[in-house]
Amino acid sequence: MALPYVSRRLWAAEGGAPLPIPPLVETGSDPVTLEAIAGNSQFLSGAKTPTMGYSQPYLGPVLRMRRGSSPRMRVVNRLSEPVTAHWHGLHVPAVVDGGPKIEIAPGKTWQPDLPVDQPAATLWYHSHVHNQTAEQVYHGLSGLIIVDDPDAPDPGLPKTYGVDDIAMVIQDRAFGSDGALLYSKRRHDQIHGFRAGTILVNGAIRPTASVPAGLVRLRLLNGSNARIYHLRFADDRTFHQVASDAGLLPKPVALTSVTLAPAERIEIVADFKDGQPVALLSGPDRNGQMGGMMRGHSPAPPAPAGEGREGEFKILGFAPDKQKPTAVTQLPDTFPGAPKPDLGEPVRTRSLQLDMGGGRGMMGRGGRGGGRMGGGGMGGGRMGGGGMGGGGMRGPHRRGGPAAFLAINGRSYSPDRVDLELRRGETELWEVSASMMAHPFHVHGTAFQVLTSNGDKVPYETTGLKDTFLVEGQAQILLRVDRPAAESIPFLYHCHILEHEDAGMMGQFTVI
Repeated sequence: MALPYVSRRLWAAEGGAPLPIPPLVETGSDPVTLEAIAGNSQFLSGAKTPTMGYSQPYLGPVLRMRRGSSPRMRVVNRLSEPVTAHWHGLHVPAVVDGGPKIEIAPGKTWQPDLPVDQPAATLWYHSHVHNQTAEQVYHGLSGLIIVDDPDAPDPGLPKTYGVDDIAMVIQDRAFGSDGALLYSKRRHDQIHGFRAGTILVNGAIRPTASVPAGLVRLRLLNGSNARIYHLRFADDRTFHQVASDAGLLPKPVALTSVTLAPAERIEIVADFKDGQPVALLSGPDRNGQMGGMMRGHSPAPPAPAGEGREGEFKILGFAPDKQKPTAVTQLPDTFPGAPKPDLGEPVRTRSLQLDMGGGRGMMGRGGRGGGRMGGGGMGGGRMGGGGMGGGGMRGPHRRGGPAAFLAINGRSYSPDRVDLELRRGETELWEVSASMMAHPFHVHGTAFQVLTSNGDKVPYETTGLKDTFLVEGQAQILLRVDRPAAESIPFLYHCHILEHEDAGMMGQFTVI
């Protein structure tokens, strides 16, 4: 029986609560403990939602690290399933990168030292267990990292955390009437990536941020599984992008809109000196809608409650407060401490094709649909509920997941296979092609320079160094990996639509 396409805005979710500011944890000489835990969060009025988080019920604290330091981390798994902690964007050896080969079993502790040696940037961390990444991140296992470089010139940007320097994790989620998170493993959701109709920022539904009436720095992470955001302010005010994934741009770039794909980060500076409330909006995500998919119709993803122009919806609101101090009144013209690409000429070229095919069995092993914690069954996706068929523990508590149907260069991910062998310090040109839809392409352990997108040059001054880039057709990236990776624990490259990487659009590489 065919499963109907069901809207995932199943409950009238009210927004407007104050924006939560994640706790800031300064890393230093003492060990920092992150505990992967199960908890309850209140997203909807009068309802408790079972969630996961690092050291808190949902998401995790912001970790602040300094270049030249080696934070001592303790990641404790208090859950009943394996987890990892992948330091996305941190340039560390693969043995401490936190990929799927570094699973932390229930009740166990992983204690990596992280040698931090890279420019100041906004990074993040999340669980990366193969076949469970999508559901574990969806239920809350992620958080932000801020890297500071004490030896770099002061960029002259707002820097008072939580006041004029605000970290924001943007996500889309779906809720049932009882408050439970809904997640689907239907064929469509695995092919296109799971997208839902309620927007969260730092774990609150379309909140309102109280900000100074002046220049405010916003560190934005697209923490969604698959949704692409096309951001603008409701009044079309100009803002300035000052940083990309891997650090500052050479100079501020004036924009009125910006696209943010899953796992990408940007830092923008917005000016609220007029004192007027304003909303940050997103345009619709039409990725994968053009033409048919897998010989079938490709319906639009669930649309959040509309606001603004046709198809747009609200991310969060801003309420300027003239009583809050503004430390920075004017943006600098340039950022002397910005990273500079010095990769040189490539010694080899590689071609990578991100493949989507109509392989058999898009469902999970051992049952149809799947995706419930504590129930299982057809069309599931709820923590703590039941469903048709199935039985036993499904969702994140169950190994397996969708049968392999996505691939890179015709081969789906295998933990026992090394796909590429790189040499430390050698620059390579990668030509990455995407089929049937756009794919955010991520490489572990390094940052890269995007040279072209569909044959058009991508100016470094407007893009900076990246570790994730939305490939729409074809892109050329220049990269060099300076951290080691052995065959036993290699680095990864993959699509960061989480359902895609879980289903096999991922490869492994060593660095010797």
